[in-house]
Amino acid sequence: MNKVLLTPAKCALDMGDGSERGLYVNQDYILQKLGKVHRGISLMYTYYPNDKEWPTRACEIDLGRESAGAWDSPYENYFPYRGGREGLRDGEPFNFMKEIRRHGMDVVLTITIDPHLKEEDIILLAKDLRPYGRLLLRVNHECTGDWFCYTRRATYQEIADFFVMVCRVMHKYAPNVKMILCAGMWQKSTGKLEMEDIFLEAHKAADIWSGDNYLSLHWGWPNDVVSKETANYARYSVAEVYEKCKMTLKRLRKITGQDKPMVLSELNADGDVAGPYVQSNMMKQFMELLQKDKEHWLSAFTFYQFRDDGRLGMEITDPNNSEVGIEQPVMAMYRKQLHKPFFSQKIVKAEKADINLPATLRWGGSEDAEGIEVPVKLNRSPVQFELHFGKELESLNMMIEFEGWWFYKAPGTKVVDLMPYFYENKNAIKKPATCKLHYFLPPADGMNKPKNGDPYEAKDGDWLYNYYAVLPALPEIKIEEVPVCRGITHLK
Repeated sequence: MNKVLLTPAKCALDMGDGSERGLYVNQDYILQKLGKVHRGISLMYTYYPNDKEWPTRACEIDLGRESAGAWDSPYENYFPYRGGREGLRDGEPFNFMKEIRRHGMDVVLTITIDPHLKEEDIILLAKDLRPYGRLLLRVNHECTGDWFCYTRRATYQEIADFFVMVCRVMHKYAPNVKMILCAGMWQKSTGKLEMEDIFLEAHKAADIWSGDNYLSLHWGWPNDVVSKETANYARYSVAEVYEKCKMTLKRLRKITGQDKPMVLSELNADGDVAGPYVQSNMMKQFMELLQKDKEHWLSAFTFYQFRDDGRLGMEITDPNNSEVGIEQPVMAMYRKQLHKPFFSQKIVKAEKADINLPATLRWGGSEDAEGIEVPVKLNRSPVQFELHFGKELESLNMMIEFEGWWFYKAPGTKVVDLMPYFYENKNAIKKPATCKLHYFLPPADGMNKPKNGDPYEAKDGDWLYNYYAVLPALPEIKIEEVPVCRGITHLK
């Protein structure tokens, strides 16, 4: 038994889960489908508390006429953010944020915000986010475009200045939150970023630089279909998109004199444009370019998204039942890439690896946590491989990693079955081997809390960044390498 550390991947993967194009899918389902956690899960919300229609979702607002497009509404058609002035911290998006953190991942939260809100409004948002650890916040993304509703309410300079103000407030009232700026990208024709002068101070204020880029996209969805008669779609060269994204980072370094992490907050190809097989192949090409590039310039990208009402998802929503997804070819490709070392967090032995039970383990986040490693000797692939949790362990919230595959144990769960790992042919054990089993303890209720006081108002401290839990003992490992009953049992 050794103490281990969870450390970053060469390029982390995040997953978009719900937006204007689809509903949120629970983390247990996604984990069962993919067999591995992401660094973070991306949620998308909108906040316009001064509007008379608020908090009605935009698609439910009566315009008195037919909608002319995806963003033909008073505000963006993401689900309303119900914290802030309303103070509904037990509703959306907070329940989803708690579930994400319980499952060992970080929250990547996108909010489109009325750019005329004042500092006192943003302070309320900052206080909402304090208990959620190392949260990543993207505000008013794709801000050099003209399709989002907030760009019709303010000038681009006002939008840039608003982002700088939000950064200042978050850094003061919620220092655990890192700010993502998703703005204009490099243009080959000019050698510059789109609107780089207007957004220069915003780029400097951000903690993380970002861009959204699709390899193909049907932006006319859901108002039209891809056909020879429509023009609301495009397909791009994978190599050219890759160069555009990489050159965006190089240009940002030059104009700011800074060096910050670069992420792509939305990336995919649209199955509407050239079909599901081309969608999968284009994403595979992009991910292979990242792995071959020795510069390792990209910190992470977000696959947009898990389940989509159109064809931008690993699943498309079953039109008969929105709770059911129909798997697309891109899922099998992505699952294979997700398990590759390049896109996987590393688990390394701690400098002081000796550890005794009971042990206090620190959970900082999906790229910085303490765990325990236990060797498991196997002579062959088992027919039964279970972890049994006694009374003193039943209440634990635990993420379990076994040879690259991840499993979740919720509070109250008594048995976790690890056999799905062996159902993959490539994971079969054909000769004696010692495998590694790892235990981590993310927040049981998804939140960090100070020892004393209200987490929304408490004094800043280590609790903002780290959660601590005690592992009193190890679960019992039950392994059967041959069937208990190997012959026919006749009925009497």
